[in-house]
Amino acid sequence: MAPVDDPRKMTKTEILYLQQICGKSLYYARAVDDTMLHALDELASQQSKGTEQTIRAMLHFLNYAATYPDAEKIYKASDMILTVDSDAAYLVAPMARSRAGGFHYLGNKDGNLLNGSVAVVAKIIKNVMASAAEAEVGALFMNAQLAAPMRVTLGELGFPQPATPMKTDNSTANGIINGSIKQQRSKAIDMRFYWLKDRAEQGQFKIYWAPGDENWADYFTKHHSATHHRTLRPAYLNEPNSPSDLQGCVELLNRALGKKSTDKNRPHAMTTNYLFYPQ
Repeated sequence: MAPVDDPRKMTKTEILYLQQICGKSLYYARAVDDTMLHALDELASQQSKGTEQTIRAMLHFLNYAATYPDAEKIYKASDMILTVDSDAAYLVAPMARSRAGGFHYLGNKDGNLLNGSVAVVAKIIKNVMASAAEAEVGALFMNAQLAAPMRVTLGELGFPQPATPMKTDNSTANGIINGSIKQQRSKAIDMRFYWLKDRAEQGQFKIYWAPGDENWADYFTKHHSATHHRTLRPAYLNEPNSPSDLQGCVELLNRALGKKSTDKNRPHAMTTNYLFYPQ
């Protein structure tokens, strides 16, 4: 069988153009439009080895940016309690790497407010994870490291923090950190992840499990359908037509996942969107 020709590599001019797009868009994505971060991370990881497919993905991203040139993020009054949703996608990146996602926001003590994000994690985990549970623990570790100095800053601003609630949708990762599962067949988990277990025992973080359809970090770890993006964009950017409470946002997320609503009287926000992730 004749060897298959490699796809055309990006020229130096195209690579420079991609670098300019990633550099100029990153600040805007971090500050305002969280929905761009996953795509930007994908594009940035291909800067040195991009192909024609990378160029098509880059144009797809530019089309998305042109469709929504004036994104807004709304911050609602809250008790200033730092809250973190953490998620991971196992073996979804090249070279057997996994992805970590995190959604950090300031909420209320009762946990019933989904606010605009103050930080978002959308990164490839550098270590090769041996299991999905290890990937989830790795994502929790990355999010906790980001949250630790934020806890100190909030305290110095006059908002002392209780144990920061950190949500994960992996019961094994939750059990390992909280000590309800004995680690026997998971010895491959890197020792540095136990920094998180130590901090949880000190009362700095409260790791707890919740279903995946209530985890707001899931958006930043996977490629979703156009319908998923159209449905969830209002909630992530806290647009005026998005639900005002966490339960309403969960209903919105269930709709995006194709699940039936648990509240027949609750209206759902919809907006138009453009799928910018390469398939």
